[in-house]
Amino acid sequence: MAGRVIPFPGRAPEPPEPEDTQGFEELTRVRDQAEALVVRGLLESHGIEVLLRSQIAPLTVYPFSVGEQGAVQILVRREALARSRRLLGRDRQ
Repeated sequence: MAGRVIPFPGRAPEPPEPEDTQGFEELTRVRDQAEALVVRGLLESHGIEVLLRSQIAPLTVYPFSVGEQGAVQILVRREALARSRRLLGRDRQ
């Protein structure tokens, strides 16, 4: 009986980081990469460009962290900051 090999789907490639990151400001910080991906998905679904910054190397053998060490910084373009805050329910008034 001959079998068929079904390849395991690969990870989606990360979007390339923009050449000019000076126009970005911090929107918020979240506890871990999973939460950051959810927030990024929400913002990108509304057409907002997002950068994620973390102190943990993405391909470490032990991607676990404790407390602030695992925090991920979420940055958006300066002109999208107010809209992004509204989407997250974090208006500053």
